[in-house]
Amino acid sequence: MNKRIRVVISGRVQGVFFRAETQKQAESCRINGWVRNLRSGEVEALFEGDEFNINRMVSWCRKGPPLSHVTGIELFEEPYAAEYDNFSVVFDG
Repeated sequence: MNKRIRVVISGRVQGVFFRAETQKQAESCRINGWVRNLRSGEVEALFEGDEFNINRMVSWCRKGPPLSHVTGIELFEEPYAAEYDNFSVVFDG
Protein backbone atom coordinates (compact mmCIF):
# COMPACT_ATOMS: atom_id res chain seq x y z
CA MET A 1 0.00 0.00 0.00
CA ASN A 2 1.30 3.46 -0.88
CA LYS A 3 1.46 6.20 1.71
CA ARG A 4 2.30 9.91 2.02
CA ILE A 5 3.74 11.37 5.21
CA ARG A 6 5.01 14.87 5.96
CA VAL A 7 7.49 15.03 8.84
CA VAL A 8 8.92 17.94 10.81
CA ILE A 9 12.13 17.10 12.66
CA SER A 10 13.50 19.26 15.47
CA GLY A 11 16.77 19.37 17.37
CA ARG A 12 20.26 19.88 15.96
CA VAL A 13 19.18 19.13 12.39
CA GLN A 14 20.56 22.02 10.34
CA GLY A 15 24.22 22.32 9.41
CA VAL A 16 24.76 18.58 10.00
CA PHE A 17 24.05 17.24 6.48
CA PHE A 18 20.52 16.18 7.47
CA ARG A 19 19.01 17.07 4.09
CA ALA A 20 21.73 15.38 2.03
CA GLU A 21 21.61 12.24 4.15
CA THR A 22 17.81 12.20 4.04
CA GLN A 23 18.00 12.33 0.25
CA LYS A 24 20.45 9.39 0.17
CA GLN A 25 18.27 7.35 2.53
CA ALA A 26 15.09 8.15 0.59
CA GLU A 27 16.69 7.16 -2.70
CA SER A 28 17.92 3.87 -1.20
CA CYS A 29 14.39 3.21 0.11
CA ARG A 30 12.82 4.17 -3.26
CA ILE A 31 10.91 7.04 -1.64
CA ASN A 32 9.82 10.12 -3.63
CA GLY A 33 9.29 13.62 -2.28
CA TRP A 34 11.51 16.35 -0.86
CA VAL A 35 13.35 17.67 2.19
CA ARG A 36 14.06 21.28 3.21
CA ASN A 37 15.26 23.44 6.08
CA LEU A 38 12.71 25.63 7.83
CA ARG A 39 13.46 29.11 9.15
CA SER A 40 12.50 27.81 12.61
CA GLY A 41 15.62 25.61 12.63
CA GLU A 42 13.67 22.44 11.93
CA VAL A 43 13.79 20.19 8.87
CA GLU A 44 10.62 19.28 6.97
CA ALA A 45 10.29 16.36 4.57
CA LEU A 46 7.53 14.84 2.48
CA PHE A 47 7.73 11.12 1.74
CA GLU A 48 5.66 9.21 -0.82
CA GLY A 49 6.01 5.51 -1.45
CA ASP A 50 5.42 2.02 -0.17
CA GLU A 51 4.24 1.94 3.45
CA PHE A 52 7.08 -0.36 4.58
CA ASN A 53 9.72 1.98 3.12
CA ILE A 54 7.98 5.08 4.48
CA ASN A 55 8.13 3.50 7.94
CA ARG A 56 11.87 2.84 7.42
CA MET A 57 12.38 6.51 6.52
CA VAL A 58 10.45 7.75 9.55
CA SER A 59 12.54 5.47 11.79
CA TRP A 60 15.71 6.84 10.22
CA CYS A 61 14.51 10.43 10.78
CA ARG A 62 14.07 9.74 14.49
CA LYS A 63 17.86 9.33 14.69
CA GLY A 64 19.20 11.19 11.63
CA PRO A 65 22.80 11.33 10.44
CA PRO A 66 25.73 11.00 12.90
CA LEU A 67 26.25 14.74 13.56
CA SER A 68 22.57 15.45 14.25
CA HIS A 69 20.68 15.26 17.52
CA VAL A 70 16.94 14.75 16.96
CA THR A 71 14.80 15.89 19.88
CA GLY A 72 11.37 15.59 18.27
CA ILE A 73 9.49 14.50 15.20
CA GLU A 74 5.95 15.38 14.13
CA LEU A 75 4.12 13.20 11.61
CA PHE A 76 1.30 14.36 9.35
CA GLU A 77 -0.35 11.69 7.22
CA GLU A 78 -1.71 13.06 3.96
CA PRO A 79 -3.62 11.46 1.07
CA TYR A 80 -1.28 9.65 -1.31
CA ALA A 81 -0.99 11.68 -4.52
CA ALA A 82 1.85 10.13 -6.58
CA GLU A 83 2.94 13.73 -7.05
CA TYR A 84 6.72 13.15 -7.27
CA ASP A 85 8.92 10.90 -9.38
CA ASN A 86 12.16 11.41 -7.42
CA PHE A 87 13.48 12.76 -4.11
CA SER A 88 15.06 16.20 -3.96
CA VAL A 89 16.50 18.76 -1.59
CA VAL A 90 14.46 21.97 -1.72
CA PHE A 91 16.20 25.26 -0.94
CA ASP A 92 13.20 27.56 -0.41
CA GLY A 93 12.60 26.83 3.31
